[in-house]
Amino acid sequence: MRKFFTIAICMAVLSTIAFAVSCSSSGKLAPAKKGYAQTGKYRNYLKELGYSQKEIDDKIQTIFSTVFEAEDGSYHDVDVEVDGKTVKMGYVADVKNNDVRTEGQSYGMMVAVQLDKPELFNKIWRWSKHYMRHNEEGPSHGLFAWSCRFDGRRTSQGSASDGELYYVTTLLLASRRWGSYEEFNYLAEAQELLNDLFSKDGTGGVTNIINMEKKLINFCPDTRSNEWTDPSYHLPAFYEIWAETAKDGREAIYRELADSARAYLHRATDPVTGINPDQSQFDGTPNRGSEFHYDSWRVPMNIAMDFTWYHKDAEWQTEYAKKFQKAILGRYGITEFPDQFALNGDAPRFLMGGGRWRGNLRHSIGFVGTMATTALMCESEYNEELVRHMFSMEHKPYEDGYYDVYYDGLIYLFALLHLSGNYRMSW
Repeated sequence: MRKFFTIAICMAVLSTIAFAVSCSSSGKLAPAKKGYAQTGKYRNYLKELGYSQKEIDDKIQTIFSTVFEAEDGSYHDVDVEVDGKTVKMGYVADVKNNDVRTEGQSYGMMVAVQLDKPELFNKIWRWSKHYMRHNEEGPSHGLFAWSCRFDGRRTSQGSASDGELYYVTTLLLASRRWGSYEEFNYLAEAQELLNDLFSKDGTGGVTNIINMEKKLINFCPDTRSNEWTDPSYHLPAFYEIWAETAKDGREAIYRELADSARAYLHRATDPVTGINPDQSQFDGTPNRGSEFHYDSWRVPMNIAMDFTWYHKDAEWQTEYAKKFQKAILGRYGITEFPDQFALNGDAPRFLMGGGRWRGNLRHSIGFVGTMATTALMCESEYNEELVRHMFSMEHKPYEDGYYDVYYDGLIYLFALLHLSGNYRMSW
């Protein structure tokens, strides 16, 4: 009897293991039922698929090194003379476009805070404040010129709203992780920037980065670009961080911005395919016939971030992920899908690009990365093969010779951090 009982237990254990393996091999790993804000636990989807922690850490380090440490990478250390002293700074170059953008600078700071690299964070922030910030008094005071040459000369005086959005959030996350480091008190830095961002009234053609009537982020903080937006700029999870951490008396406004961003994403994504345009009106309709191009890649990852962090719109987000996967993966295949679309999933009317690269569709590593983050939001037949395909990719030149170490690299690195539980709001 005892022998039979022991055998029965062993068979039950083996059956449980087989069921777990079967679930894993089918890719149907159930999405989280609560957000990190509630649980404090960060999901390592890659480990659930069977990758070892060493494999995961090595992959993250490889991509980080490609972008930030390689000779042909995007990041550069520089020594700058300021008031007779040598100050260590750094910039993240958009190599393809030969400039430095607030997008890349703030992304570099996000990578630094997530990977616990305060010296890197501070060097990028110093360069941004020294060369890009409008320190002079006037309508643009406190905003950042969105593009500079590698030597710091500005190629534009105007700002791009996503850069400021990321600067604030990275500073608040740095305040959570480090408090202060070297000369910076990160909370005070964020509060100063927020005060500048919310002090604009249209004087001199400069507005807040938020259209305060619509309670939505605009394309640029000027009276013209204040009238439309970019779906990839809408990150409700960031506003939740502002509400929790900024301590500046605007908590209710920030929570309203988070809710407005979620409602906007419902409008901006196609009801059948989930595909969004690069730019849109505030009601979600495409701006001047805009379709799914490079900026759009970020939207599925932004929605996945809000799902995993706060889970306040989880039902819609799960359905969005299923639609988006079906429209693209179901039509084009996991290893072949291109990187630009019409909103119905067809080929776009025109292709974004530049110079001799105009007109090329690719299976871009950056978009594969953001597509893979949709696996965090739903159970599907695509998830395991998609994430494994994403993890297997190498960041190297494509067959046509195109190589974007900057945008492809940073977006892919973000996706790796999300899928490994290393893109965090707390430590």
